[in-house]
Amino acid sequence: MDSKSAKVMVDFTNLDLDQLFGFGDDSNPLLMLIWILPIILFIFYGQRIQLQVTSGEIKKSIKKLDAYRIEARSELLDYVKKIMKPSEDPTKKIDRFLDYFTIMPVDMDPAGIVDKVKHTIRAREDFTRNHVKSLSPDTDEVELSKVTTLLEIASSLQMIYKIINHMFLTAKKQNNYPLILPLQMILPFIMEEAEAISKAIPAFKLGQPVGDGIGPMVVGKMMLETTKKPIAFQTVVSETLFDERKLFLLKAEGPGSAVGRPGDAVEKIVSQNRPDIIIMVDAALKMEGEDSAITAQGFGAAIGGIGTERFLIEEIASKNNIPIFAIVIKQSVKEAITLMTKDIANQADNVRSQIYEMIHENTSPGQTVLLIGVGNTIGVSQ
Repeated sequence: MDSKSAKVMVDFTNLDLDQLFGFGDDSNPLLMLIWILPIILFIFYGQRIQLQVTSGEIKKSIKKLDAYRIEARSELLDYVKKIMKPSEDPTKKIDRFLDYFTIMPVDMDPAGIVDKVKHTIRAREDFTRNHVKSLSPDTDEVELSKVTTLLEIASSLQMIYKIINHMFLTAKKQNNYPLILPLQMILPFIMEEAEAISKAIPAFKLGQPVGDGIGPMVVGKMMLETTKKPIAFQTVVSETLFDERKLFLLKAEGPGSAVGRPGDAVEKIVSQNRPDIIIMVDAALKMEGEDSAITAQGFGAAIGGIGTERFLIEEIASKNNIPIFAIVIKQSVKEAITLMTKDIANQADNVRSQIYEMIHENTSPGQTVLLIGVGNTIGVSQ
């Protein structure tokens, strides 16, 4: 290397970083810019930056919700055309069904609110069932119940999508980050539920038992050798004997997709043959960290839904001084509404043993027991 080239070379080993960035000199303007510019940027644009980052994550979830609702609608239309074979294209009618809504009664005066809610909900159920049947009047009750359930699934997914999209677009329109925070917090739970609802479609189309049907499955097995008779809408009852006790067995009528009306059935049974105890078997949501398919015993009416059936059962039991015992089989949201897992199904015999044990502990020979299997009885006969 010649001497001219050597003069041009810079020795980086002797570079003084403290001098360059001014770590030892508070007045260095480069250091001041490095610290002050980000602070100014986040003071004036921090919320907008956060809004953009969060919006990107929420958009991905909304796209998934949109895909879920489109898929559910498509599955519903295909099933209706294949099974019901309507004389006309059902698309317009189905689309109208998907946008139906229910306005709950005024609750400023709570007296009689349960009867009003029950009337509203049952009117909607009857309306939906009759209008679905109008697509093909010759459709049997089992297929009709499947189509009605698929319609509820598609309608639920559409409503979830609309609400979440509305909340997101409102926050974006106002450039309001605090407004989008609640959506960001609840979205993981909503997505978990929406995914579970979407994955429930194949089981209901094929008429296979779902996790929520473990209660009817337990009671249905006990009803196999008995005489069944209808006692309320989509609800059947039978009588049998167990160790000198009269046992009434109650469940929704399978194998269609039905939950029945156990409240009405309990009212009739109690008025004719007052039981000494009521035992209810149902699925229950497990807590995070709990294993699936474990059982637990407790007290009170184990039944979900909007609350009208539980109110009716509690009202009848309290008036007649009948204790209510409960056995629940714990599972996740997804397990409750999708194809029943082997672990949950295997609990049927264990639950039946617990029922017999509970009867022995709380009744005497000659007394009467009412056993109710609560849940959707799709794919579960009796």
